[in-house]
Amino acid sequence: MRIVVLLKQVPETNAVKMDEATGTMVREGVEAIINPLDLYAIETALRLREANSSGACEIIGVSMGPPKAAKALREAVAMGLDSAILLSDKAFAGSDTWATSYVLAAAIQKLGGGDLVLCGERATDGDTGQVGPGVASFLNLPVASYVGKLELTADGACRVHRLVEDGHEVLEMRLPGVVTVVKEVADPRLPTLRGKQRAKQIDVPTWTAGDLDVDPAKLGLNGSPTRVVKIFRPKVARECEKLKAVDEDTITQAADRTVEYLREKELI
Repeated sequence: MRIVVLLKQVPETNAVKMDEATGTMVREGVEAIINPLDLYAIETALRLREANSSGACEIIGVSMGPPKAAKALREAVAMGLDSAILLSDKAFAGSDTWATSYVLAAAIQKLGGGDLVLCGERATDGDTGQVGPGVASFLNLPVASYVGKLELTADGACRVHRLVEDGHEVLEMRLPGVVTVVKEVADPRLPTLRGKQRAKQIDVPTWTAGDLDVDPAKLGLNGSPTRVVKIFRPKVARECEKLKAVDEDTITQAADRTVEYLREKELI
């Protein structure tokens, strides 16, 4: 069995910066980490391998990003992934979720496909939750999102418990398929010392656009059908009436004015 885990390196929450001219996120010179929600996808894959007593299970991490995103992949290998592949090319820069899904799907096809594709419910920088379903669409695979529990069945299917507004629903999905998981699915483990040593030594190959069967016109900012048309910081403007109460007379006046104001607004 082959499990592909889609990962993303994201800026630290307090280090997010946007380029107001292009509408894209600034990633150079910003401290970055593995997307916290992807850790749950990694843990899910590892637990599925541990529970798979019927045969071998290979787990491959795939990430699209700048060269420094290899660090996130090595962290995933330290947690227990078998191998990792980085998709990095200037042609990918500025990709929206559609273009990103297109490239990730092409990489999975180059790998020969996967029995199960796992990813976090969303990335903490874009916060869209669109890439997992987008990859499923390009690969023409079924998808289950917001999964809080996942198990493989004996007949080659996948039973998932999806979180919905009024509880959860249980579905069975034929494999291969794509699943996006939420925090409730498992508690991510810490990397082991042996895992860290292996992560330092492992080769993380980089695939460019030339290595994939992709249309250059569908890549990067120019190939993205969505655009950020404007970025601005909201200005909070409040009109208020200040009442200064420093002695008995002004306290009484303030109290009377407060009652009058509440009556004007029909609050009392």
